[in-house]
Amino acid sequence: MADAKTLFFEDFKEGEVLRHHRGKTLTEMDQVLITNLVMNTASAHFDEEIMKDHMFGQRVAFGGVTIALVIGLAAQDTAENALEELSLDKVRLTHPVFHGDTLYAYSKVILKQTTQREDAGIVTFQHWGVNQNDKIVFEGERRVLIKKRNSLGKTKEG
Repeated sequence: MADAKTLFFEDFKEGEVLRHHRGKTLTEMDQVLITNLVMNTASAHFDEEIMKDHMFGQRVAFGGVTIALVIGLAAQDTAENALEELSLDKVRLTHPVFHGDTLYAYSKVILKQTTQREDAGIVTFQHWGVNQNDKIVFEGERRVLIKKRNSLGKTKEG
């Protein structure tokens, strides 16, 4: 796979799996700051005392944070030349994420589609994130309009 800055529509191959290089350890700041900003005040995210008696035994990360981290980690390879984010579907949070967990991202190119635009095509990715124990914590499909290599210097109008 080429350097992230050179990945254009033509560089993606259907069936190809990318293991993204960076990981991210979820910190207290990641969880609490973002969860507060979106006003998600669920006890599962903020009340350590209540969660001690829960099946998880501790607070869990807000799913929106998990999704954002995994998609963000995948973006280094899948969004550098993105022109438009078209959809994020089939989202599943499959395993709890806790403070201190380290997440890693993978992507599979499941479909490439040409469009009426000369400068871009659509790539559909299956993304998934795993924790430090290789437990899948997130799955989802994302459609992205990505520049074509020969489109440098061109615009949609010509």
